[in-house]
Amino acid sequence: MSIRVRMTVLAVTGVLVSGCTSTDGGTGATSAPPTGDAKPSATDTATGTAPAAPALPGALTGQRPDWKTCEAPEGGEAPGAKWRCATVTVPVDYAKPEGATLPVALIRKQATDERGRVGSLLFNFGGPGASGVAMLPQLEDEYRKPGERYDLVGFDPRGVGRSAGVVCRSDAEQAAAETTVDLTPDSAAEEAAYLKDGAAFGAGCARRSGPLLPHTTTTATARDLDLIRQVLGDEKLNYFGISYGTQLGGTYAHLFPSSVGRLVLDAVVDPTADSVGHARHQTIGFQRALDNYLKSTGQDPKAGNERITRLLTKLDREPLAVGERRLTEGLALTGIAVTLYGQANWPLLTEALEEAERGSGDALLELADYYNDRDANGHYSTQSHSQRAISCADSNARPTAAQAKALVPEFRALSPVFGAFLAWDTAGWCWDWPVKGERATPEASAPGAAPILVVGTTGDPATPYEGAVKMAKELGDGVGVLVTNKGEGHGAYGTSKCVTRTVDAYLLDGKVPAYGTTC
Repeated sequence: MSIRVRMTVLAVTGVLVSGCTSTDGGTGATSAPPTGDAKPSATDTATGTAPAAPALPGALTGQRPDWKTCEAPEGGEAPGAKWRCATVTVPVDYAKPEGATLPVALIRKQATDERGRVGSLLFNFGGPGASGVAMLPQLEDEYRKPGERYDLVGFDPRGVGRSAGVVCRSDAEQAAAETTVDLTPDSAAEEAAYLKDGAAFGAGCARRSGPLLPHTTTTATARDLDLIRQVLGDEKLNYFGISYGTQLGGTYAHLFPSSVGRLVLDAVVDPTADSVGHARHQTIGFQRALDNYLKSTGQDPKAGNERITRLLTKLDREPLAVGERRLTEGLALTGIAVTLYGQANWPLLTEALEEAERGSGDALLELADYYNDRDANGHYSTQSHSQRAISCADSNARPTAAQAKALVPEFRALSPVFGAFLAWDTAGWCWDWPVKGERATPEASAPGAAPILVVGTTGDPATPYEGAVKMAKELGDGVGVLVTNKGEGHGAYGTSKCVTRTVDAYLLDGKVPAYGTTC
């Protein structure tokens, strides 16, 4: 589990849920070189900035998608005749645009109002690692209004799903790590096992997907977005990014400010924070959401946190048996976390905690399985594989185990429930990763770009509100337009009527709200 930046849908409630998890149960990578070219992608590693890429050949920019009936996604149903699928060919390495290529999978539903059509509206639902091809049809009703005048377009980013998806380990390996690796190690043996599992994860990525690993950066995906824009025939990019999708949107705006159309960034990643900064923000954000939940049930937050930490401590010593499986401390943390992404999910947390205290771990384990993309047959999706590959290609930070351990007291003070896990995760996530990361923090400055809506929710646990303030500032004066949603959850569009109206007016009519508009 890793409480990072991911968007998915909690089927139990229908509420948008996003966070960030890796289903491997451990963290890190390996020092073994990957197969093929393992050099960093088209980036100046001295300055951490992406240079201008060479011009793309006409064979790429002149593509025309061949829209066909969509196949059913893994474990799901085909989306129906109104959705059509295609692929766009992109360079593996934009520094070598005439070289190797990979297919990027697209899905599209055409605008219902052809006469009033604005253009295409591309989506990224976060992760990194979320499949837009699989998710957008599931969210069709949520985006019904924009869908009247936009072609709704989802895509699997490079390294995800049908776009050369990264694979790192088997279901059996994931299940074993999930139940045997302690995510909050408190002994030398547990620390060694934690890092060993991380090394095994990275070694698996290198064996199975090594040549692509250096080229899964957000910078490369932003360049893919611009090529997709051209192939779809749009003069400007119209885009809706959620969670990690806001980082992608900010990167696009920085690289292609003159091509920015109407961009919406909802549940915003702080572009100024490095890996430790993100962990610190999330420690504060998850604790804030948990305290708000406790207050909503009439509990004193201090007493409620003590109650939850007692349960987690007990599970750390003696996991609960659930059939042939076990509810560990790490899985319980995952189950707690998933309910904090939307206020409508809070009753599930009450029920699950009460059951666990009575000795039944079924409810928390079911929530953890949902968050970890594990189905009833024990099969896991590879979203967490893609997530780590993209994150570690982006970030050049590689905190040591000693540095992570030193953060534990500070993080525990910020959150007695999530602090220790998030402190250790700073080291484990990209531990000795097979390829170098691109930079410490992403670039988002976009002077000259059209106004971009930046929506932050005050009770957001995974991407705390402060990140939206920072993003609006980084985009620049006259570009970043901050919209504040006073509420709970991760992502405001579709849950806040005020935010939904504001975003729809911007997308459909070009109406830019005043900076600082509050819902």
